Amino acid sequence: MTEPQPSRAHKVLRQIVTGNAIISVLAVLLAVLVGAVLIAVTDEQVQESAGYFFSRPSDMFLAVWDSVSGAYSSLFQGAVYNFRRPGFENGIRPLMETLTFATPLIVAGLGVALAFRVGMFNIGGRGQMLIAAACAGWVGFTFQLPAGLHLVLAIAAGVIGGAVWGGIAGLLKARTGAHEVIVTIMLNYIGFYLVAYLLRTPGALQAPGQNNPKTPGMESTAVFPKLFGDQYNLHLGFVLVIFATAGVWWLLERSALGFRFRAVGENPEASKIAGMDVNRMYLYAMVLSGALVGLAGVAQVLGTVTTGFGADIDAGIGFDAITVALLGRSKPWGVFFAGILFGGFKAGGFAMQAAEGIPIDIVLVVQSVIVLFIAAPPLVRAVFRLSPPGAGSAGRPETAKVGAL
Repeated sequence: MTEPQPSRAHKVLRQIVTGNAIISVLAVLLAVLVGAVLIAVTDEQVQESAGYFFSRPSDMFLAVWDSVSGAYSSLFQGAVYNFRRPGFENGIRPLMETLTFATPLIVAGLGVALAFRVGMFNIGGRGQMLIAAACAGWVGFTFQLPAGLHLVLAIAAGVIGGAVWGGIAGLLKARTGAHEVIVTIMLNYIGFYLVAYLLRTPGALQAPGQNNPKTPGMESTAVFPKLFGDQYNLHLGFVLVIFATAGVWWLLERSALGFRFRAVGENPEASKIAGMDVNRMYLYAMVLSGALVGLAGVAQVLGTVTTGFGADIDAGIGFDAITVALLGRSKPWGVFFAGILFGGFKAGGFAMQAAEGIPIDIVLVVQSVIVLFIAAPPLVRAVFRLSPPGAGSAGRPETAKVGAL
């Protein structure tokens, strides 16, 4: 007797439950649980109550609840909405900070994700951001131009700088077969020391009349305007990031070039047999990846640090972008929401540290554990007892045959 075929809704539900998206969500959940354990273990009240646990166990459970709930409540109020502040305009300020932090993370994550889809690992985000920041910053503080034109030229200079720096790795990969991981790591060092040198060179990037390795402030005509007034830090760069996300989605999912990218990423040898120029795809991918990561450097210089910047302008975003791309499964909109999540971690982590005295390192541990679980989907499936994708449909024919026998 043949078993009834599952309905379309059942198939969709199974795809959701066993797909990659749910793995990302569950990885975040597991990381939050690990963070809760670390918060409880390092809390002084919990440690003190653990000393007399067998006489009054309720004290320890209460201390654990107070420490964990207080920490994550502060994280939420520092990242989404602060109920303690009077008025909606003040309460929503943490969300604006989250989106501000997320702006460079998202676009840098898009650059890393684009390289992933072509089978390449762009670990050179730091160098690409620094070169882009130097180019955009130099245009931003050197020239006196009309507002709209000045901003466009500064953005273009930064994007081109990042594209060129990423393109070097792509060109070496295409022409010599050099591994992009090694090349981009070396370019990180070159970019850092080159920018550091220019920041100490009068007439280059260093501000006139000072010895500190810092640039002059950006001209007001080259600064991203604030989206909701001066009371919030969120700027026009976030709108550009939304357009960039939509553009990368269209490129990968709807364009002929995106099809070639995905084909090369899946199987470069088969793509070569099909007549695709694989080396050219590697070059194009790294140019576009560097341009997107460069836009993150532009957002830092023209939107966040407009009073001048130093060699630490990248703020670790180039490496955090790898985590964002992994969590977003290299899907443009997945990267978008993963960037917002990590922006919330950054904004809320400082609030958690200030309100509860929780070390900011706990947030870094949570981010690292997310990467660990993202890199090990079978572990997440084992913890939550999820069947692998297609397990249900794969096992049904054998079941039907056994029933028939």
